[in-house]
Amino acid sequence: MSGPGPDVLGAAEAARELMDAVEAGESVALLVVVEDPEEGHRSRRALVTAEWSRGSLGDAGLDDAARALARRALERDSDVDEGTHELEDGQGRTVRVYLELHHPQPELVIVGAGHIAQPLCTVGSVLGFRVSVLDDRPDFATRERFPEAERVLRVDFADPFASVRVHRMTHLVLVTRGHKYDYECLRRVLKMDPQPAYIGMIGSRRRVRATWAQLMKEEGIARKRIAEVRPPIGLDLGAETPGEIAVAVAAEIVLEWRGGTGRPLREAERVLERFFPEGNDARAAGENE
Repeated sequence: MSGPGPDVLGAAEAARELMDAVEAGESVALLVVVEDPEEGHRSRRALVTAEWSRGSLGDAGLDDAARALARRALERDSDVDEGTHELEDGQGRTVRVYLELHHPQPELVIVGAGHIAQPLCTVGSVLGFRVSVLDDRPDFATRERFPEAERVLRVDFADPFASVRVHRMTHLVLVTRGHKYDYECLRRVLKMDPQPAYIGMIGSRRRVRATWAQLMKEEGIARKRIAEVRPPIGLDLGAETPGEIAVAVAAEIVLEWRGGTGRPLREAERVLERFFPEGNDARAAGENE
């Protein structure tokens, strides 16, 4: 599924490949020619992801322009909207195409089914994540304890992701009961390509330090890749209870996803200080708004 692809991509085939890609965690742009001055390529279509493209809009010039537009649109902070766009083929001809974006549902994979996992599963579900909970203990990995989860799996921590697809929209939270399980999970996930959108791990400074030492010295994991992991997990909210810790973890995931600052909104707006400065008449300040 690579290259400019001179092949004609039928509607049914495009729909199947698009669904397969989204299910595999890929974001996909679909482009369809809707207006062509020569009418030769009307209804031609192409699928484009960050890694590959499939189909053709009619010639190499249009395909190059389509891939460039689609990949700009697929960027997180893109200024390209869905809808109709004009593309040039490099030889003076302009066609109109319709651009449609398809993104997989974000996933939250919680490794460890202990006391923090339960409220985190609930919060993740409320935020719209497809939640999976993994543990090796049959008494913990139960549907009764995690009714909001899409999947509750009993796994072997020697190969924890054997039944779980990890992709760019995966948010991985490690809240296992021991250092050796954290290590095994990280050892495997840090060698995956692509990497998850988020990797967070709970643990003390000693536990984290021991994990990093093993990963770098015994597994040869690059420092740059290890730096993507977030331990201790979550924002500093002063959280103590499992529910509070779950909120702190979810807040960090939202912060990473949406690109906020983490500052209190009150500090950002400063309504009192801006419109009612100290020492000035409140009415006058209001009139000057």
